[in-house]
Amino acid sequence: MMDSGGAEAESLDDFRTRVREFLRAEIGPPGDSAPLTLRNTGGDDAEDLREVARQRELQRRFFDAGLAGIAVPVEYGGQGLTPAHQRVMNEEIVGYDFAGRLQVPNMTPCMAVILDFGTEEQKREHILPILRGERLWMQFLSEPGAGSDVAGALTTAVRDGEEWVLNGSKVWTTGAWWADWGLCLARTNWDVPKHRGLTVFMFPIDAEGIEVHRIEMLNGNMDFCQEFLSDVRVPDEQRLGDVDDGWTVGLRWMFHERMGANSPYVTLPADFEHTALDGAAVLSVVAEAGAIDDPVAQDRIGEAETLHLVGQALTRRVGDAMQRGTMSDQASALVRMFVGLSLARRNTLTFELAGVDGIAWTADDGPIAFRGDDFLMRQAACIGGGTIEMAANVVSERVLGMPREPSLDRDRPFRDVPRGPR
Repeated sequence: MMDSGGAEAESLDDFRTRVREFLRAEIGPPGDSAPLTLRNTGGDDAEDLREVARQRELQRRFFDAGLAGIAVPVEYGGQGLTPAHQRVMNEEIVGYDFAGRLQVPNMTPCMAVILDFGTEEQKREHILPILRGERLWMQFLSEPGAGSDVAGALTTAVRDGEEWVLNGSKVWTTGAWWADWGLCLARTNWDVPKHRGLTVFMFPIDAEGIEVHRIEMLNGNMDFCQEFLSDVRVPDEQRLGDVDDGWTVGLRWMFHERMGANSPYVTLPADFEHTALDGAAVLSVVAEAGAIDDPVAQDRIGEAETLHLVGQALTRRVGDAMQRGTMSDQASALVRMFVGLSLARRNTLTFELAGVDGIAWTADDGPIAFRGDDFLMRQAACIGGGTIEMAANVVSERVLGMPREPSLDRDRPFRDVPRGPR
């Protein structure tokens, strides 16, 4: 096997052996807080910050062992291997600790977008610190008045010499309060249709003029944030892509976001889900609730396992087809839509099977604990990373080739598009 530079690349078998030996010798089982979830586990801010610091150190150990940035080019600090090597890594890491909070959106879409559109200077400045765990990125994309309509961004960037002055607000940024840098979509031209007046910028989250406010969810989780940008000055050298061509960057950005855990830049166990709800997990809830002989409960266990298996198979099939070029990048919306609906359904049926103990529980209630929380938060799977309604539009228009929906703002200058009262 040859890499892109013509050198002999490590075979998959040799790579698997190297990964296995490292994991067995250096890495233990995952900690309880390793994955980032929407649950409120009762920990305080100091505990969360200690966990983030621990995962930064863990990421550095993988980097030092030559096991970070597996599919990232060598010139930017990666290993220069293939997506197949990353899949081997994800298979072998099952049951071991991993830097879950440093994967999405840090490695993708943020690092992936920098690799796609960054200048040589930008890539050499930012990619290596990301791979080492030294620099954690978040995406400043959604806005209070334009969540799924990304192109409707109202955050403005006005040029002032060799700098840009940004004003506006971004929202639903998971983990912004403990991250370092942000990737931000802003409006730079109001006199063209909305898709053609956008530009992408990069800046440190602790820059002057940025306020990060945390949002308390209905279950008490406070990882989501809203950011207020007031006269934030960003050097032009921190612009990503061409002025007013941010939608070109944005399309690829949203592709990487929909790929999520399926990206060749992400190290997550092959069986990973933020909410692990396969048939075995539902079976444990049913057993705890004493309903193991109930035919309806048995049917629900089978449904959960079927949804879990179909999601895994669909993810592999679409990912492989996109890598081979037999499916468009837009096909990632198929996975996004199915996974969102599937998780919402599995959280619902598991809550129903938990019975009254799913409404009130204690920490020692075993598999039934937190099922009420998961039910209340079930729609998050259909919203985060782009709503399933937007994914359905992508599937219908860009995968199946169906006619586009009418749009009254498509050819109008954005400043003339009617909006609600300020």
